[in-house]
Amino acid sequence: MSTRTGRAAEPRIDPRVSAVFDRQGRRYRAADEVRLTYTVEGTGDLAVTAVERSAVWYTEGKGEEDLGIVHFERVTDTAEMPPQQLTGRFGFRLPPSPLSYEGVIVKIRWCVRIRLFFAGGRDFVSEHLFEVGEIPPAMYVAGEGAVA
Repeated sequence: MSTRTGRAAEPRIDPRVSAVFDRQGRRYRAADEVRLTYTVEGTGDLAVTAVERSAVWYTEGKGEEDLGIVHFERVTDTAEMPPQQLTGRFGFRLPPSPLSYEGVIVKIRWCVRIRLFFAGGRDFVSEHLFEVGEIPPAMYVAGEGAVA
């Protein structure tokens, strides 16, 4: 007869984070105030010890990726929140730049990140995209090698 030693199996969780922005379409202008409410479900009985709420922009595409943090806060007073459903709301003011950009070679994305920290050291990150500005997407013109 063999026995297994070590840690007990960690409970399986399937967190889901939904975010409701204060603007339909999630489109903002530079220097606007962004406000949102989020709900976390699917954490089972696993206790959430902290929630980080941030707003960032980042680049995708060729070359080095850039990242800018516009807002960051860590909430550690989660004792009042039931583990089955956490809710929260926060807001922040956008800077004058950069604006969202859907280029052929590089893209600039904006998102709100909700990061959950669980008892036992596990964490989970959820991203919710939104747009800043109204720059139309760039288009590649085939055969001419130019971007319109």
